[in-house]
Amino acid sequence: MLASDPGASIASIAAEAGVDRRTVYRRFASREDLLAAIYVSRLEAIERAIEDARLREAPVAVALHRYVENIIAVNRMWPVDLTRMLADDAVRERREVSRREVDRFLQRATDEGVLRPASPEGWAAALLPQLMHLVARQMPHLSPAQAADLVVDTFLNGLGAR
Repeated sequence: MLASDPGASIASIAAEAGVDRRTVYRRFASREDLLAAIYVSRLEAIERAIEDARLREAPVAVALHRYVENIIAVNRMWPVDLTRMLADDAVRERREVSRREVDRFLQRATDEGVLRPASPEGWAAALLPQLMHLVARQMPHLSPAQAADLVVDTFLNGLGAR
């Protein structure tokens, strides 16, 4: 609900969840507390997705597919406004750690010849999340695994070594 209407009220969120707004307020003192909990949950899911992908030790193609599949699932489960999410300093700092881990993985993919080294610096790191976001939103009929197949194929054939 917050993905489609970031300004949704606690009352409308409660109604959508099938509970009374007092139930929501018993758990969250304010709308900001609810949003903070959502952001932390999304961030924790991202961290688990990265850990599960084994970006440092799994073969690049395996790790890439696992990471993309996991992140597509996270994007679908927690479709929140990242701009608002990253406005929180603590969340932004934790997200930065995850971003650096993915950057190291993309550098490893380049070093191992899976990605072209001639791409402008940062291009792969900018393109991959956009592809995942696009398929997560525009192709809901695809399972996360099928969506990952499409993203990885597009990513590697567009940036793959020649």
